Amino acid sequence: MSTAMQGLRLVFFTGGTALRDLSHCLSQYTRNSIHLVTPFDSGGSSAVLRQAFAMPAVGDIRNRLLALADREQVPQQVLNFCACRLPAAGDAAAMRLSLRRMGRAEHSIWQDIPDEYAVPLRRHLTFFLERMPSDFDPCLASLGNLVLAGGYLHHKRDFRPILALMSRLLHVRGIVCPIVDESLHLAAELADGSIIAGQHRFKSLTQSVQRLFLTVHEPERSRPVNVMPSMTSCRPPLSSDAAAWLRAPAAICYPMGSFYTSVLANLLPQGVGRAVATADCPKIFIPNSGRDAELCGLSLPGQVSMLLRLLREDAPHASAADLLHWVVIDSRNGQYQGGVGPEVRRALLDLGVRLLECDMVCAGDPQRHAPEPVVSVLLQLASAGGA
Repeated sequence: MSTAMQGLRLVFFTGGTALRDLSHCLSQYTRNSIHLVTPFDSGGSSAVLRQAFAMPAVGDIRNRLLALADREQVPQQVLNFCACRLPAAGDAAAMRLSLRRMGRAEHSIWQDIPDEYAVPLRRHLTFFLERMPSDFDPCLASLGNLVLAGGYLHHKRDFRPILALMSRLLHVRGIVCPIVDESLHLAAELADGSIIAGQHRFKSLTQSVQRLFLTVHEPERSRPVNVMPSMTSCRPPLSSDAAAWLRAPAAICYPMGSFYTSVLANLLPQGVGRAVATADCPKIFIPNSGRDAELCGLSLPGQVSMLLRLLREDAPHASAADLLHWVVIDSRNGQYQGGVGPEVRRALLDLGVRLLECDMVCAGDPQRHAPEPVVSVLLQLASAGGA
């Protein structure tokens, strides 16, 4: 790629692990990609951290930092530490004791990690340990998550210092930023009028989503299904850092990933729709290929309609041309809800967006996008500029 492409600012609305390989590939071409990440995860060890400290989820942030880390400069032992998880089962008290021992310099976990990495990582792990509740359940806890949580809590619930530190330590080739600063949860009103709360509930949807929103309501975990008749929604402001990174992008991408929880969740904060509408750059949607449990049969035109509707909740007078230009698909290797037949193509044109064909889905594996061709098409569209 040309030198000019190395500095392109590509902004992604993202979360989860779908962009892990693409992010690493992209970092070989530009160190200026921006990853606006959902902090709304409510499952697994993230739920334990969130319940203990009423904080945003950090797992997707850690995952993206590691995907963008410069593996030629950062020792593998450091990457292994940040990705390391405690056992999935065991005596919680014994694991808490083991965690506390990790806070000591003589612990074996630090033996092969150079001091310039070990000292700040251990310091921020200690910040967490100093605040760890006596009944904290450490099963499956990620050490990288605990370091991020320790820094967040130590710096008075401000992500910026710990993200700056981790970006320096890992030589991150890009910017990772939570879309909002508040501790909120993702919720949805379903086709039958019932409401579910908690990102983890979206993995088992049995009916379509009519309305997506954020709430301060904590998901209930005592019941296998969390369905309720009503819930108060809220629209928090876009974080100041995220707002700054949305100024003057070379392209904005709504990438593959769980449709509601990884992509559309990022569009809910106040200010997102207006920021997208005023950005003078290509805006690109790469829909999921294969199975996405969250779609419940939602076709490509339906996905585009939902995306535009959420953005227009913040920018009601924006046209489709202000919010989305390209839908990029692979009709040869990909598999899309509702297909990509003539009626689908006409419906997309009627919505005001253009379809771009690109061989980018792995042959024989419709669930996976090959990173190189996806990066190539994104950089080509971004370097062309305009719409």
